Amino acid sequence: MKKIIIIGAGFGGMASAALLAKDGHDVTVVEKNDQPGGRAIVWNEKGFVFDMGPSWYLMPDVFEQFFALFNKKPEDYYKLIRLNPAYRVFFDKDEIVDISPDLEKNLQLFERYQKGGRAQLKKYLQAAEYQYTIAMKEFIYKEYRHLWDFFSLRLLLKGSKLHIFTSLDRYAQRYITDPKLRKILEYTMVFLGGTPFDTPALYSLMSHVDFNLGVWYPDGGFGALARGFQRLAVEQGVKFEFNTEVEKIIVKNGSVTGVKTSKGETPADLIIANADYPYVEMNLLEPTYQTYPKEYWAKKAIAPSALLMYLGVKGKIKSFAHHNLYFATDWEKHFQTIFHEPKWPENPSYYVSCPSKSDATVAPANDENLFILVPVAAGLEDTPEIRERYFNQIINHLELLTGENIKDRIIVKRLFAHKDFTQYYHAYKGTALGLAHTLGQTAIFRCSHQSKKVKGLYYTGHYTHPGIGVPMVVISSQIIAEQLRSAP
Repeated sequence: MKKIIIIGAGFGGMASAALLAKDGHDVTVVEKNDQPGGRAIVWNEKGFVFDMGPSWYLMPDVFEQFFALFNKKPEDYYKLIRLNPAYRVFFDKDEIVDISPDLEKNLQLFERYQKGGRAQLKKYLQAAEYQYTIAMKEFIYKEYRHLWDFFSLRLLLKGSKLHIFTSLDRYAQRYITDPKLRKILEYTMVFLGGTPFDTPALYSLMSHVDFNLGVWYPDGGFGALARGFQRLAVEQGVKFEFNTEVEKIIVKNGSVTGVKTSKGETPADLIIANADYPYVEMNLLEPTYQTYPKEYWAKKAIAPSALLMYLGVKGKIKSFAHHNLYFATDWEKHFQTIFHEPKWPENPSYYVSCPSKSDATVAPANDENLFILVPVAAGLEDTPEIRERYFNQIINHLELLTGENIKDRIIVKRLFAHKDFTQYYHAYKGTALGLAHTLGQTAIFRCSHQSKKVKGLYYTGHYTHPGIGVPMVVISSQIIAEQLRSAP
């Protein structure tokens, strides 16, 4: 039995803790904030309950597989609702479409926009399902320690069928010529921290996730999901220390010996960092022990930050579904401002979550809970004036799209951006998501699960393989647990 300290109570940290405690280790999770969930913390104000981070529950099979490792099911810890519609897309105030859990309705939608679109979407989704199956079996759960693990003949043969070396947008154009329909197939790239023009076509598998596996909602929000993961971990014997910040990882003779926290020193045989990877490397380790120093991060493609708006609105907003997406006419220009010419966008695409459409517990009766996300480049200047200007721009545009008065009915308002991501999560450049999903930052090319300089130091979370998103960090934790089981 080893004494293990996990830095950070995000989903990767809690999943790792549960798995390692189940294996018989003494595990403690140390968290700087006052609640579990990492970026999925909750803010309560005047009867409104806001999920401050993740809001899309996707890839339910990943959660089922994870809980099955404990002979449990997700529903033992939280209740799931399949959303109908899965989400609503606003192209303009007079052009609104719903993506349904009923595939037939989606096929009809694609046929309306593109002659032959029905058959083409069917083919695209069949290919996406194949890619998902192969990726989950051969790539996603696999540990990559050496370059030849990734470039093995077997994986290269599989990879050619996954179109790893083709961009998603170029691949999607083979099936769907209508640009509006392609946006529906490609929007998930924003939440993976990439663009459809730079992200490998492998990620077309997200359309299988989207259309076939469905979009779900954990009743009570992602706070309920976080509490479920915490309860599972506690049942395995994991201890949690909240409001406790790790200030230094103690290393002697090249091996971890413990951590120095805001409350003192704690010994450890192993440390797993679920905190922001660049922060751990550059702030908790001495330069001698940094696998990835400052110069490394400066060259990396960092996923977007976001301007988040948490709004409590008096009365109902009829036009919204639970998930709502607005796609700007020139969305390629918005992507340019995020990844290639970093600046605040002029006319951005954005996302609106209205969980009160599905969950009566997140807002007072007959009121609406709104979470608005505007993707923006990491590392930008972030001032109250900029936030307020964009708040007014987005709300005015929403009122135009919906034909409803929103601004005058706002009774709770909080804006959250780069500086807050850094303050709350020690996020590098204020990123909301971590390391972008480009070909050069996929699989073996992402940050290592194991420190190359310090024995006994491991990493989980969205900077490591397989990447960004709650399902991915849960898988990351399983990769680490398997690594430790096979360690000498």
